[in-house]
Amino acid sequence: MVQQLVNGLILGSVYALLALGYTMVYGIIKLINFAHGDLYMMGAFIGYYLINAFKMNFFVALVLTMALTALLGVVIEFLAYRPLRNSTRIAALITAIGVSFLLEYGMVYFVGANTRAFPQALETVRYHLGPVAVTNVQLTILAVSIVLMLGLNFIVKQTKMGKAMRAVSVDSDAAQLMGINVNRTISFTFALGSALAGAAGCLIGLYYNAIDPLMGMTPGIKAFVAAVLGGIGIIPGAAIGGFVIGLLETFSVSIGLSSFKDAIVYAILIIILLVRPAGILGKNVKEKV
Repeated sequence: MVQQLVNGLILGSVYALLALGYTMVYGIIKLINFAHGDLYMMGAFIGYYLINAFKMNFFVALVLTMALTALLGVVIEFLAYRPLRNSTRIAALITAIGVSFLLEYGMVYFVGANTRAFPQALETVRYHLGPVAVTNVQLTILAVSIVLMLGLNFIVKQTKMGKAMRAVSVDSDAAQLMGINVNRTISFTFALGSALAGAAGCLIGLYYNAIDPLMGMTPGIKAFVAAVLGGIGIIPGAAIGGFVIGLLETFSVSIGLSSFKDAIVYAILIIILLVRPAGILGKNVKEKV
């Protein structure tokens, strides 16, 4: 049981990184960015090529991957989402799905649909701590995820741009009247979320040693479930939701229900939403009609 708890926390940390991108974008412009999971896939492939072709150190490749996926996220926001910002929610949602398919099948066209082995940039060392066995790769994933989450919390809570993000999420019109550049703030939010997704893709490639152009679909949906579970639009809630989903998935496999692990995750989501529609940390807000 303790071993499964450790495995669940490590997998959950990756889901948490993905869920944070979902929740930030939704919190600031009320858009469910279904292309977010494919930025995770792009991060895995960028890391693959940086390590394989340029023989980079894993951590240098990770930082560069985050920078490149952040740039890609900003470009997607500028070209696909910004022109539709004042349109209906359904138009923006359909556009997000279209961007998702464009990234997926664009990569299928350029690199092929076959699964590739991610280069093992870190030599695996196994540690035995009583009944628990962990590897240095697992510890690296958990440590990097926690550092990135703490860094995000610092940016949102302590920096000028973080204050601008919080202001725009509450009332973008009032924020603009106060001199905040709303477009730049939204682009920065996309950059942050995309960088975290790119990092998650690079880490999961190292963990599972396999990547493919369609690898972002299922984790992307699970990360969305995690964001909703924790309370969509609430950053700590997304992190908690990610860890909960990782633990649920791991325990499902450990009790012999690996074929139904996805169904169990979605069933738990339905139960949570029936009992607490706003999510774990969400608050039920009454809207004036």
